[in-house]
Amino acid sequence: MRAEIRVRHYSIRTEETYLEWARRYIYFHHKKHPKDMGADEVQAFLSHLAMERKVSPSTQNQAKAALLFLYREVLHIELPWLDEVVAAKMGKRLPVVLTQVEMRRLLNAMSGTMGLVASLLYGTGMRLLEGLRLRVKDVEFERREIIVREGKGNKDRVTVLPENLILPMQLHLAKVKALHEKDLDAGFGAVYLPYALEQKYPKGAQSWG
Repeated sequence: MRAEIRVRHYSIRTEETYLEWARRYIYFHHKKHPKDMGADEVQAFLSHLAMERKVSPSTQNQAKAALLFLYREVLHIELPWLDEVVAAKMGKRLPVVLTQVEMRRLLNAMSGTMGLVASLLYGTGMRLLEGLRLRVKDVEFERREIIVREGKGNKDRVTVLPENLILPMQLHLAKVKALHEKDLDAGFGAVYLPYALEQKYPKGAQSWG
């Protein structure tokens, strides 16, 4: 399943999520092999998620997508339309939008790395994972820019680096660099590299950028 996902260049997060749902599905049916199961077992599992686990509609749809991928792309088994699945109910909610004063109070109450991340998300418009995965090489202090790599839709984009975050970012990077060098000395400090970049750049996974 992992091989089929990587051939299609899905994100590493999608890979982890699909594999986890496949494991949960197999354990739910007492470790039966998926090829010995079919639509009835998939329906039972997805209905269990909605009725017993009371998961959100998006979570149930995520599980459904993972299992359909498992059967169609890995086992090459076409399942009939799963119209018997009990769908998790989609509730309607109004978004909570803070005023500028409320947002300022919230950010002022935060500190450390999490405070910096929150300020970065608010000031740049980045999504949570985009902020957490931000690389050193994509922060352009001179141009006051941040390059967001592989954002939603697998697209790159440029956003503004707020002036008031430049010094906090520089101080943060100084601490992180010291930690990174300590990790390297201990034989660690590597990151995940997609595709064949690890072969093309043998030391790329450990580089500061």
